[in-house]
Amino acid sequence: MSSILTNSSAMTALQTLKTINSNLSDTQSMISTGLEVGSAKDNSAVWAISKTMESDVEGFKAISDSLSLGQSTIAVARNASETVTDLLTDMKSKIVAAQEENVDTSKLQTDIEAITDQIKSVIGAAQFNGLNLVDGSQTTANANGNEGVNVLSSLDRDSSGNVTASSIGVDAQNLSTTAGDDITAGTNTGAASVTTLGANNGGTGDTVAISGFQFLTDTNTITGTEALKGSTAGVDTSNTDGLVVGDAIEVKIGDIQGTYRIREDDTAASVASGIKDALQGAGLSSDDFAFDLTTAGTLSIQNLTSEADIDVEFGVSRGSGILANLESIDVTTDAAGALSEIEGMLSGAIDAAAAFGSVEGRLETQADFISSLSDSLTTGIGSMVDADMEEASAKLQALQVQQQLGIQSLSIANQAPQSILSLFG
Repeated sequence: MSSILTNSSAMTALQTLKTINSNLSDTQSMISTGLEVGSAKDNSAVWAISKTMESDVEGFKAISDSLSLGQSTIAVARNASETVTDLLTDMKSKIVAAQEENVDTSKLQTDIEAITDQIKSVIGAAQFNGLNLVDGSQTTANANGNEGVNVLSSLDRDSSGNVTASSIGVDAQNLSTTAGDDITAGTNTGAASVTTLGANNGGTGDTVAISGFQFLTDTNTITGTEALKGSTAGVDTSNTDGLVVGDAIEVKIGDIQGTYRIREDDTAASVASGIKDALQGAGLSSDDFAFDLTTAGTLSIQNLTSEADIDVEFGVSRGSGILANLESIDVTTDAAGALSEIEGMLSGAIDAAAAFGSVEGRLETQADFISSLSDSLTTGIGSMVDADMEEASAKLQALQVQQQLGIQSLSIANQAPQSILSLFG
């Protein structure tokens, strides 16, 4: 049946043309924007996933900036520690020279004081954006539970979509010259069994036993078997009944004084051995004194001479800085003691530089990973939402042809009712 009111062919051709035009519009949009999924209406699921990933990429860019800032800050601290190490090495050479009797120790002391001032200047200037990790100014706990700072290092998203931020803890290394405070040398921080070493003349009292070393724990007890940092969470440095890292043990036998500074993970046995090395390094002769470490955690020293009794002094001090006794070094009055002191300080400065170098390398590795991860996420987002330009180009040409044919079909369909006029001619 033919009708001049209802043209089914024209309606079909019009619907087809509308579909072609819609597809053509979408294809042109893909070509102009480069996106297959440009909005939520294109593909809501893919769009939502891509937007979440895009927000993560932006977050990682901020993390990359944080890591760069952290690397710069730690690089300053490491360079300062290495410079202090070099200066202490130079100072050690002056102190070694002062061990010779035929030298002008006053001139050497002048050089030592100049180096001391330079070390203090380096420590004071070792800041980046106001943050100094070597002058003892850090008092807040970091992710490691020690005094220091945190560097934002990652965003972690779990399967449920929850996001947490991760940080890398950077421990401060206190290279300040703040002098230590004497603490009670009781049975827990070590003690000498006698105050006088008798002459080796067949009697008794010619041996001193130095022992009793215990360490503070992170629960504020003195039952620890290894030395912890005073900055470790839970350690109460006001408790002077136990030892922590940095405590200085001073033993003086006659005119020879040896100083051993507690190191991380020290045990009672390593402390006893360290005191022995410090005394021998300060000049206590093994020809005149016998050293015995047979009993773990105990250093026994026997007077082998038949001379008069020798005074024994034992003390423990808690300094806030690795270089706490730097300003008290005086080769004009105690060159041997100065040599013992400088060894402990030099070791502490080397440990500080190594610690900064280690965490700086870790941050560098993390920065490289974050950069690669951001690139991978960006590539993944592109694979989901970017348009395939070759396919879009081919599709555009096909749709343009279909559009022309659709227009012709609609034109033919619109002319169909005119043929009915011939019936009334």
